[in-house]
Amino acid sequence: MNSRVRLDSVDILRGLVMVIMALDHTRDFFSDFAGDPTDLSKVSAALFLTRWITHFCAPVFVFLAGAGAFLSNKPVPELSRFLITRGLWLLLLELTVVRCSICFNLDFKWNFGQVIWVLGFSMIGLAGLIRLPVRVVGAIGVAIILLHNLLDPIRAQSFGAWKWLWLFLHQPGVIQSDSGRVFFFAYSFLPWMGVMAAGYGFGALLRHPDRALVLMRLGLAMTGLFVVLRAINIYGDPRPWAQKQDLLYTVLSFLNCQKYPPSLLYVLMTLGPAILLLALLDRVRGGPLLVYGRVPMFYYLLHFPLIHLCAVIAAWFTHGRFDFLLNFPPAVPPELFPANYGYGLPVVYLIWIAIVVSLYLPCRWFAQLKRRRNDW
Repeated sequence: MNSRVRLDSVDILRGLVMVIMALDHTRDFFSDFAGDPTDLSKVSAALFLTRWITHFCAPVFVFLAGAGAFLSNKPVPELSRFLITRGLWLLLLELTVVRCSICFNLDFKWNFGQVIWVLGFSMIGLAGLIRLPVRVVGAIGVAIILLHNLLDPIRAQSFGAWKWLWLFLHQPGVIQSDSGRVFFFAYSFLPWMGVMAAGYGFGALLRHPDRALVLMRLGLAMTGLFVVLRAINIYGDPRPWAQKQDLLYTVLSFLNCQKYPPSLLYVLMTLGPAILLLALLDRVRGGPLLVYGRVPMFYYLLHFPLIHLCAVIAAWFTHGRFDFLLNFPPAVPPELFPANYGYGLPVVYLIWIAIVVSLYLPCRWFAQLKRRRNDW
C-alpha cells in the first residue's frame, strides 16, 4: 500500500506561515490604523512591513497544499476524489464557519470568498489536472503564474451579465443582487490555481535525492528573477515601484507588489524566499512550528473566532460597546468605530503572541489525535 510522504521541513514552513497569518488577522481586529497598510503615503515602515511579511502566508499555504497532494502517494482516481470532496468541504467551511467567525453574525447579506474559498476551488481544479503527467501539471501552473498578468487590462464590466465570472476568475471585486445581497470575490481562482498546480509539480522535487541543493538553487533563481523583473519595472505587476522620499521607502515601494490578484512578482517575491527557507529547514526536526503545521485547518478554524472574541472583550472593557465588531472589520466604514479604537503595533504584537501561544496546546492535542486515528 502506498503511504504518505511527510516531511518535517514542509510542516515547519507551513506552521511558520500559519503563525505569521495570525499577525495579520490580529492587526485587522486590534490596530488603531483603519486604512490600507500598504499605502506608503500614509503608513509607517513598521506598519507596512507588518503587513508585508504576512504576504508570504497565502501563496505558501496554497503552494504547499499542491505539493502535499503529490506527496500523498494516492492513486490518481483516489486522489482526484479526495481533492474534490476536500475542496467542496472547504467551500462549505468558508461560507459558514469561517464567515461567521469573521463577522460574528448570521446576516448572510454580506459574504466573501477568501483563501479557504480559493483553496477549495483550486483543489477541485487540481483534481482534473492530476490525470496529466506531473511535469505537465507543474508546467501549466508555472505558465499561469508567468502569463496571467497579460489579462490585467480586461475588466469585469466588459462582460455585462457575466461580470461575476471574471471576478471569480481574475479580478477581485463585488457583486450585488437585486435583493441587496453582496458577495466579495477577494481571491481570484485563475492565478491561485496556477500556484497550486505549480506546487503539485514542485512536490516531485521534494523526492529528489539532493533535495536541499535543488531547492536552494530554485529559491535563489526565483528570488533573483523577482529582483531583475522588478528592477526593469515593465511587466509582472500592475503597480510599478517608484523613487520615494528616502532609500527606505524606495525599497518598500520595490517590495510593494499586488496580492489581489497575486501578480507574477508577488509570487516570485514570496515563494522564492520560502523555497530557500525550505532548503534550510531540510534537516530540522520537531518544535512548536511543526505542531501548528501538522494541523493547519484546525489552527485556522480556531484562530479567527479567538481573535475576534478577544477584540469583542477588549472593546467592551475599553468602550462599553462592541456592535461595530459584529461584521467583517476591513469592510466596516472607519466612522462606525469609536474615534480612539485600537492599539499601536507593540500592543498588537503582544496580543498576537498571546493568541499563538494559547493555540499551542489545542493544536498539539489535535495533532496527537490525528496520529492515532485515520477516519475523517
